[in-house]
Amino acid sequence: MQIKNQDKKIGLIEVIPETIDDLWHLSHIVEEGDYVSTLTTRRIQDKTSGKTRADRGVKKTFFLGIRVEKINFHKYTGMLRFTGIIESGPEDLVPLGSHHTINVQINNSIKIQKTWNKWSLERLNTAVKASKRPTEIIVAMEDNTTDLGIIKQYGIEYIGPIMGDISGKRQIQKNRKEKINQYYEEVTKTVQQHENINKLIIIGPGFTKNDYYNFLEDKYPNLAKKSILENTGSGGHAGIQEVLKNGLIESLSKDAKVATETASVNKLLEQIGKSSNTVIYGPKQVADAANMGAIEKLLVLDELVRNKNTQKTMNTVEYMGGKVEIISSEHDAGKQLQALGSIAAFLRFPI
Repeated sequence: MQIKNQDKKIGLIEVIPETIDDLWHLSHIVEEGDYVSTLTTRRIQDKTSGKTRADRGVKKTFFLGIRVEKINFHKYTGMLRFTGIIESGPEDLVPLGSHHTINVQINNSIKIQKTWNKWSLERLNTAVKASKRPTEIIVAMEDNTTDLGIIKQYGIEYIGPIMGDISGKRQIQKNRKEKINQYYEEVTKTVQQHENINKLIIIGPGFTKNDYYNFLEDKYPNLAKKSILENTGSGGHAGIQEVLKNGLIESLSKDAKVATETASVNKLLEQIGKSSNTVIYGPKQVADAANMGAIEKLLVLDELVRNKNTQKTMNTVEYMGGKVEIISSEHDAGKQLQALGSIAAFLRFPI
């Protein structure tokens, strides 16, 4: 994310999203009632030309601003849409007061005018810093199948499965070694589609991961130097979740947001499982604890941050010297927190 311009007096900030992560951040920064404006394209019909209704008109690009009513982000398609009432634009082309949807595009600037609270500004700054961080990739390998987990700000982007055409070891296959190399080449080709790789965490239950690492040492030594081997009980998505929970990703990269969030929620669930009296969950219980100054660390689901009462609780916790961690709703740990009321806390003392 880039901040292009800002005018603090009127609460206007112009940003340029550079990744899907940035679009995800914007989907939580912009709220209903905010004003957003950007260059947009709309099909305009020429009503004076006498053409029939079948004519779809001409696409025209112009600057347009709306008052946001709906926000939709789809991580799998990378689409972010703001829908609302048009408040500014060329009146000869668009009727003010009508509805329009702005499709936010990567590398296209968008202006946001709103009452910026502390949490919105922090999230914007997080997005700016995150755009510079390198990539960690989890390679979950089994005999014939590999899944990749790309560590994003919002969670894990799964790629795969990548399938290998390899017979079982007991079967006679003259070109078995060649088939294995083709499989490993396909996995490596998919990995190399991602730039600025910091770590390659190769996981799995058997020896395939070790063989793949040896392949990298021979064919792609630069990738091998960035690789770490980790035993897991299974491959695929389950193996990726296992390595997220064991703390390895968190120790490798403090910037791997999904790993730190997963660790925090797992610690919470462990304490709840032990019937600990130093953790609580649920909006009312957490708000009462915050007012007592009892919260050491607050966990809040990102979807709840827009709520004014939640913002009040967050501010109270920080004022009392506690820490606040916002958890993404897009990964498994976030869904577990959601089931607990979307907000929970570690306490300094029982209440």
